[in-house]
Amino acid sequence: MKKIRVLVVDDAPFTHRAIAKALPGDFFEICGVARNGREGIKMYAELAPDVVTMDVTMPVLDGLAAAKEILTADASAKIIMLTARGDEELVTAAKNLGIDVFLQKPFKPGQLVTAIQKICRKE
Repeated sequence: MKKIRVLVVDDAPFTHRAIAKALPGDFFEICGVARNGREGIKMYAELAPDVVTMDVTMPVLDGLAAAKEILTADASAKIIMLTARGDEELVTAAKNLGIDVFLQKPFKPGQLVTAIQKICRKE
């Protein structure tokens, strides 16, 4: 069975570790880790992951701006927005980009697995 390749875009090393711990290696592979939106866009183009976990608040380029660039280049990109704040304005902006999977930090490992499985089934 082919593993689901995940690109993690988040400036917090704690979140990188939480995501790595949450995703069983039998089914998932973290193919890259970016620390800001600009790195995330570059790594998305290089790695072509199956799914991206994207933090909203990051230095250099925030998650919404990075997601917009990724989706402009690849309309079929699958992005899960991670946020520490459940801000309606943010959710609306992301939904307008075509993103409808959100996780509030801190998340439970099972929530992340379920979100990735849900977004990958939408093909």
